[in-house]
Amino acid sequence: MSRVGKSPVKVPAGVKINISGQTVNIEGPKGKLAFTMNERIGIEKEADTLVLKRPSDAKTDRALHGTSRAIINNMVTGVTKGFTKELEIRGVGYRGEQKGKSVSLLLGYSHPIVFDPPAGVSVKMDGNVKVVVEGIDRQAVGQVAATIRGFKPPEPYKGKGVRYLNEVVVQKEVKKS
Repeated sequence: MSRVGKSPVKVPAGVKINISGQTVNIEGPKGKLAFTMNERIGIEKEADTLVLKRPSDAKTDRALHGTSRAIINNMVTGVTKGFTKELEIRGVGYRGEQKGKSVSLLLGYSHPIVFDPPAGVSVKMDGNVKVVVEGIDRQAVGQVAATIRGFKPPEPYKGKGVRYLNEVVVQKEVKKS
């Protein structure tokens, strides 16, 4: 049995869960999220927990079981606490600034990069070298952070670029002749 899939999802107070067919709607203090599960996975609501069931021990059923449980757990966490990713900008002249909901990044190119976050995700500048990405959908927050990092990934010789906070970038030694 899947170790992730067999553990129940605890539902804290203040979170409403509505299950209609294979669609799970979760509403909490921070917002609403919906997820449509695969038809092979069943879900049952018991008091303050959610339990997911699978029909067999086939490899695909085991994978869907654990994945569905993890997604629903992340949804419950998202509507109660939310998710945050922090990035830092390193390099001489590299910086960013907040312009309304969007962020303008100067990353060594001839033009500033203006990034407008999608709905449900907010991007804020903390100072001019720290970017904070927040939202209730874990996948969306991670994707926005990866997109911002992708504008100028840290290079291996000087470490300049956009990196996750506390990310370790192994620097190469300069070629000696």
